[in-house]
Order: sequence, then C-alpha cells, then structure tokens
Amino acid sequence: MTDSASGVRPSHVRIGVQLWPGGTPDYRTWRQAVLHAEELGADAIFGYDHFHKPFVDIVDGVPHLHDEQPEVNNFEGWTALASWAEITSRAEIGLLVTGMPYRNPDLVADMARTVDHISGGRLILGVGAGWYWKDFTVYGYDYGSVRTRMDQFDEGLARIEHRLAHLTPGPVRHIPILIGGGGERRTIPIAARHADIWHSFEPIDEFRRKNDLLKQLASEAGRDEAAIERAIAWTDAAAADAFVDEGVTLFTTEIHPDGNGYDFSELETMLNWRDR
Repeated sequence: MTDSASGVRPSHVRIGVQLWPGGTPDYRTWRQAVLHAEELGADAIFGYDHFHKPFVDIVDGVPHLHDEQPEVNNFEGWTALASWAEITSRAEIGLLVTGMPYRNPDLVADMARTVDHISGGRLILGVGAGWYWKDFTVYGYDYGSVRTRMDQFDEGLARIEHRLAHLTPGPVRHIPILIGGGGERRTIPIAARHADIWHSFEPIDEFRRKNDLLKQLASEAGRDEAAIERAIAWTDAAAADAFVDEGVTLFTTEIHPDGNGYDFSELETMLNWRDR
C-alpha cells in the first residue's frame, strides 16, 4: 500500500500517541504535552484510565507488572478529556482504554456523548475490561476474575450502544468504539460485534492470523469487517509498511514522562514516516 515511486503513505494512515499522566511532574506538563502533540500533527491523542501508574512491561500485548508498584503523580483520565476537548481543535481524543468496571455503562455513554459535543465530534471511545489490580483494590472495586471482568465488559458495551442511541441530544457523530487486545476466546469476538477500531500489539504473522479471525467473526455477526479500522502499536517503519499492506491505518505509541516532561522523538519519527 505504498507508492513504489514516491514512497508516500496512503492518505488515510493516521498516527496516534498515548501520553501517560503517571509520573508527570505536574498537570501543566501533561496539558502542554497534549497541545504539543497536536501541534506536531498527531491525528489522535490518548490518555489512560488508571488511578495509579502501572509499572509494567508489555510483551506481545500482555502486561507484566513489576514487583514494586510505587505511588507517583497521576491524574484521572475522563476529567482531563473534557479539558482536552476544549484546548485542542483538530486531533481526535480518547483513553486507551476506559475500564468498564469503574463506572455505570450508561453513565459512560453520557460522558462520551458530552465530551463528543465539547470537542465538536472528535471523541474515540476506547473501552476495556480493566486489568490493573491496584486500580480496583485501592478504589474499592471488585477485581473478580478475567472471566467476570470480560462478562461485565461484554454486557457493558451493549448498554453503552443502547444509551448512545437514546440520549437527547445524541452524539455529534457516531462515536467510534475502540477495543484493544488479541484474546481469541473473548476479546476478538467482542471486537467483531462491537468495535469500530480494533487495536492490537501482535507481530505481523500473528496479526494476520487474528485479523482473519476478526473478519470471520464480524461476518458471522452480520457486520462488514472492512468497517472496522485496524490499529497497531508502533515498532518501526519497516514493520509499519508491512502492517499497512495488511490494512492497518492507525499506529500508536506511548510516551511516558520523566522528570523533565515528555520526549516526542518517536512521535516525530512516526509523523515523518506518515508524511514522507
């Protein structure tokens, strides 16, 4: 899907960045990072829905928590999204991803509708089952099991879709629902039924296999699989070219703050790749 003569990316390829608030020196630094990401040309800017920063390594899309989980500066995601909707003007905004167990799903739909109006129709509603035990236990939520959290996730998505269709006024646009993960028993089937964007972390061969499963399940659910955007975590330009050829149109990276703020070098690399 590249122009072999010019090397130009297809015009529909987009770049997203997740700006972690955990560990930021202060709120102003996080806020300025959002503004700078839009100034650089990011197509989508995401926060996260953690009440504490997870100290974690992601291996093939699976989080592996460190033994120590210290307390550091952190800020709540949905409150911040309402502000981002006011201070940005072009980029789509959202969270990677909202934890379904933390809020009534009908309330999440109303929150999403409201932020969508504030932003003029730029919200992406990323939703997941939740996984970080500290978010649950410290704030008094039932951690349950993977099965119970996935059941709650599946049921909650149906409620969100129903509430979005019955709010007055409705959203500015059809709010795209983003579902992340590569679990073949629960996550991909749920994405096939509900997702407008499927976000994953797999290497290319694994992605192809799971993408084929998504196509099959979407067809069985009576959906057009081509209407589901494919998104992937960025690794490098060569891998990104291969993913574009497989139909991926949204690439994301995480930026974790240090004591001096945020390093945008990888985002700049991604934007140069998009624009070359």
